[in-house]
Amino acid sequence: MTDNSEIWGIVYVPKAGVSNSQKRWNQIREYLEFRKVKYDYVQSDDVTSVERLTRLLIDSGHRTIVVVGGDEALNDAINAIMFTPREIRKTLYLGIVPNGIGNDFADFWGLDTEQYKKAVHWIIEHRTRTIDVGYCSYREGEEQKVRYFLMAVNIGLGAQAIRLSDICKRWGKINPSYLWAIYKLFKERKQYKMRFRLNSEEVSEKIMTLCIGNSRGYGLTPSAVPYNGWLDVSQVRRPKGWQTFRGLYLLLHNQFLNYEQVKPYRTKQVEILQSEGSMTCLDGRTLVHSFPLTISLEPGAVNFIIPG
Repeated sequence: MTDNSEIWGIVYVPKAGVSNSQKRWNQIREYLEFRKVKYDYVQSDDVTSVERLTRLLIDSGHRTIVVVGGDEALNDAINAIMFTPREIRKTLYLGIVPNGIGNDFADFWGLDTEQYKKAVHWIIEHRTRTIDVGYCSYREGEEQKVRYFLMAVNIGLGAQAIRLSDICKRWGKINPSYLWAIYKLFKERKQYKMRFRLNSEEVSEKIMTLCIGNSRGYGLTPSAVPYNGWLDVSQVRRPKGWQTFRGLYLLLHNQFLNYEQVKPYRTKQVEILQSEGSMTCLDGRTLVHSFPLTISLEPGAVNFIIPG
């Protein structure tokens, strides 16, 4: 087999809603060539191909995997990496150049979509740290499955808001789209009967949304970090009308845990036993499943190339 360990394996995921996606790749390609980076490049052709292409690059001997894409593409790549045998996974390094309609994980690390040159430079610098990877065990029909995540699992109106935000952003670069989606979440204030277990405590009540975050969780778990071996959980109760705008303000300013309708937890594992009529979203993607869900994490699972 050819030794590709010193050659980057790049998965380019065109940004949804952009007509001239090749223009973006040409800019990145020119800078890669200017910096004399050796790389092999594959481009995804649909939403189901990123995991397959990432696995192809790993099987071809590439050890630095670079995802040029958003949160959903990054989730597919991390699942390809996590299902790789552990002895190979230890030799892999993951880097990102944000290029999606949602870039929450990149934003956590201070990576801006317009600063692709900085992102490439930091990957060249190859500063790394191991990061935790969350996982969700569930049933889909008769099949038991596991799906990994870097950011969060959202259940309830939080999941609906994330999906609505993504749909808004697909219309174009509309900055207020996330704000509108979250406003809709708080305005409707729908409750779901949930039952979940964590830290030897069982909770059974009507709540609006539940977020289990390995990182900021789209603002719902602002203190979560993917390198401390813990999951942060935010249980959000239904606010009164006058509390809606205060909650929105705190969410947008990364102070959501100060909201009186939030009950925070820190745990190693959550078991969701029941959530009637709710949607579940994992790293921005709708998850089709039946309950119970078991959500936990694998500490220090992946070598991640960090900025700075």
